[in-house]
Order: sequence, then C-alpha cells, then structure tokens
Amino acid sequence: MDATPFSARLRTESHDQHHEANHSSFMSDMLGGALGIGAYRRYTEQLWFVYRALEGGWDGLAADPVAGPFVRPELARVPELERDLDFLHGGTGWRAAAAPLAATAAYAARIEECARDWPAGYVAHHYTRYLGDLSGGQVVRGTAEKTWGFERKGDGVRFYVFERVPNPAAYKRGYRRLLDELPVDDLEKQRIIEECHRAFAFNVAVFEELEGAANPLTA
Repeated sequence: MDATPFSARLRTESHDQHHEANHSSFMSDMLGGALGIGAYRRYTEQLWFVYRALEGGWDGLAADPVAGPFVRPELARVPELERDLDFLHGGTGWRAAAAPLAATAAYAARIEECARDWPAGYVAHHYTRYLGDLSGGQVVRGTAEKTWGFERKGDGVRFYVFERVPNPAAYKRGYRRLLDELPVDDLEKQRIIEECHRAFAFNVAVFEELEGAANPLTA
C-alpha cells in the first residue's frame, strides 16, 4: 500500500497535464491582451457550461459517501459566472445566444456522466476545477484586472472571488484532507487519478478550440 497521501499523489501524478493546461497558447495570448476582451468573454461563457454541469448534480450527490463531502455551497461559481457575463455582455441577453463549443460540450457531458454514474470520478473533476480556482485562478484574476481594467475583485472577475472562503490556504488544507480520507480502495484511487488526467485533457481541448476561433474574438 502506498503511504503517500492521496492528495499528494493527485498533485504529483497530474503535474504534467496541469502544466500543459496552465501554459496553453490560448491562455497566454488571452491574458497577455493579444486576443482582446472578446476572447475572455467567450472563455467565461465556456466556463459557465462547465460549472453548470459541476453544480447541477449537487442535489443527487449530497448524500453520497464519496462525493457528498465535496458538495460545498460556498464554492458555487454559477451565480458569479452569470454576474460576470451580464457585465461582459452589457446585459442578460447573452443567455439566449450562448452555446458550448464541441470540446466544452464533451467536457460537461463527462462531468454529468460521472455525477450520475461514478461519484469518485466526479471528485476528480471537482478537484481539478475548484482547487485550481482557489490557487492558479487567482493569478488569472489579477492579470485580467490589469489587462482589461476591471475593478479589483469586481464585475468581470467575480468568478475568481470566493467571498465565502475567507482563508483560502486553510480551506485548501481541509480540502486535501477530504481527498486523503476518501473511502475508496487503491484501485479506485488510481482510476480517480486517471480521470484527473482526462479532466485536464478536456481543458486543453477547450483552449485549443478557443484558440482556433480566436481571430473573430478580438473585438
């Protein structure tokens, strides 16, 4: 039996995929201002579809012994994404026109499948998104504020502001303890790690599709 805490295994064994996602050409170009605010707006729309899938399954997972402890209302991002998108679009009309990219639709469908059929797999997606938002997402927030002149922690970047998590460092430690205490065997833990790899691959696919559509998004 591996004595390494499971949270440490997750971090170590997904490091390469995490690095690839964080250093995609799309993210570098977008946050560097090369693609314009339209790219940031479209990226935020894609996140809306992903987080609707993540949070839409919470009611069904709340009592599950594996995924239930990860149903955390204080992490909910859909309301903040909608507030950002109202601001970025100048109103609420975006909802009627918003559509997921093919890569986003596949990503959201996989999250929903895990939430429905495999709670441990859902935990993998929860981990890759929310722990990332509490960590590297804060770098994205600060860069977006500077690049497009958003008010600090204001509209446009509220997705990255966790008002109900006053001490992110302590919260992340508690989150990692939940991962370490998952009531699953070693084989299932390995499957969770593999699903984390899959989650990062979905993110990369979304970035690549956004990159391919970047030219009309520069306005």
